[in-house]
Amino acid sequence: MVLFWFWAVAAMLTIYAVLDGFDIGAGIVHLFVARNDTERRLVLRSIGPVWDGNEVWLIAAGGTLFMAFPTLYASSFSGFYLPLSLVLWLLILRGIAIEFRSKIASPVWSPFWDVVFASASAGLAGFYGVAIGNVVRGVPLDQSGFFFLTLWTDFRVGGRVGILDWFTILVGLATFFAMAAHGSLWVALKTDGELETRCRQAANLLWWPVLLFTVLIPIVSPMVQPHLLDRIAHHPWGYIFPAFALAGLAGMRYFNRAQSAIQAFIASSLYVLGIATSTTFGLCPYVLPSTIDSRFSLSIANAAAPPSAQRIGFFWFIPGIILAFVYLRFGYRGFAGKVDVEGQGY
Repeated sequence: MVLFWFWAVAAMLTIYAVLDGFDIGAGIVHLFVARNDTERRLVLRSIGPVWDGNEVWLIAAGGTLFMAFPTLYASSFSGFYLPLSLVLWLLILRGIAIEFRSKIASPVWSPFWDVVFASASAGLAGFYGVAIGNVVRGVPLDQSGFFFLTLWTDFRVGGRVGILDWFTILVGLATFFAMAAHGSLWVALKTDGELETRCRQAANLLWWPVLLFTVLIPIVSPMVQPHLLDRIAHHPWGYIFPAFALAGLAGMRYFNRAQSAIQAFIASSLYVLGIATSTTFGLCPYVLPSTIDSRFSLSIANAAAPPSAQRIGFFWFIPGIILAFVYLRFGYRGFAGKVDVEGQGY
């Protein structure tokens, strides 16, 4: 059952990356693709009914992690205290920027919150990528099972590392560009006219750095985490996951140039899915590698809750996940189609 919980957490984080990825991406690009207040309201309306619901999947993944892998939860939440605090502040700033910008009619008020929204979205994308880079690279876990990370040390990837080094910054930049492209394709799907055209153009431009990082990171990642090569060597069927990412990347380019909005966004979602599943597959069975000694690494075996707790949690998990999917379908089905600025809202 421990493998089920590992993939359940990975699946919820992947769903979060696909769903919240596009509204974070919309925040990154909205100052560049929207030229006036009406167009910025359209960008916000493109994510308005779903952005907070998308974050449910992050909360669900955290709750499941607490239940199924308490050792990992305790170790990571204490060791990543600084970046988690920064992420929390960015989530708060992003949320209040969305809600506050329309409360006062002022030539200063709305533009200020637009900048806050864009900055917080860009910061979130970068920090999420840095977090992924830290998990892939590993952290300085010792025999106690705990660690603490400073913001940076010497930017090397071994020993007493910090949150930031050349590899985690690289993954952070890759995540930033991927989410920006993903968000551009979503806004293009939900809008029309000149705003849609500019979003398509932005997605075309952003595709090139996404391609660059998609090629570069698989080259350098095995140098940082050799377990990735061992994993794929013993389980070659795992090549299907990066194949998803490559198919999605090609589809993003093709369908966006063909002006097929829904197919382009689906391809972008497939790309995010492929990257997330490739990372999960490559790390398994580790959940948090140690840069000090591989014997101190946390795996799905030594970080898991007792079997009895996993069985009890399973019976609560099933109705909860069904409700989450019902809510997801209800929300997006009711939000289908293009958005406009008529009526109440952002």
